[in-house]
Amino acid sequence: MPNPIGRALRNHRAGHQTLVWARPDLQAPENFTLSSPAFDHGTPIPEHHRGRLFRPNISPALAWTPPPTGTAELVLIVQDPDVPGRQPATHALSVGIDPSLGGIPENALTHPSPIPGLTHGKGPLGHLGWAGPAPIPSHGPHSYVFQLFALDHHPELPTSFSLTDALTTMTGHVIGRARLDGTYEIR
Repeated sequence: MPNPIGRALRNHRAGHQTLVWARPDLQAPENFTLSSPAFDHGTPIPEHHRGRLFRPNISPALAWTPPPTGTAELVLIVQDPDVPGRQPATHALSVGIDPSLGGIPENALTHPSPIPGLTHGKGPLGHLGWAGPAPIPSHGPHSYVFQLFALDHHPELPTSFSLTDALTTMTGHVIGRARLDGTYEIR
């Protein structure tokens, strides 16, 4: 049975223009690529990686081609621009990713991460680590935009950092970026 709230809010979405990707102060060449063995760009994210309230949220494996020379670390921000409201929902905020890894395995965005140096900022409702897709039922398909930024320095962030903290330290230091879009819908 369709969810009346989801149907009523179908035309209310933050929009892709609200993504971190669209910020003028974080523009840089798209000079490397981001992919996942779990899904192709623009296709549905498997149910296995869906958001769960009382069970583990299992992040998909990710892989990237070599980022530009001079990359000190990578920052991953995953956002849903299709939520009703003015701002996208942040589903992952991870810093300290070693660019030489070439990728991270499934569930590496758990908190704490099994990847040395990778740390998470606060996401929805203070959540740390991956919060998988969980759109409003009957709201239609949502995009989940995996945005990977190559930085020319190691930002200093407080232990419990927010998206605003991360963006402040990234400004002026993005030398490359890559993007992978997935979708998810609960009918």
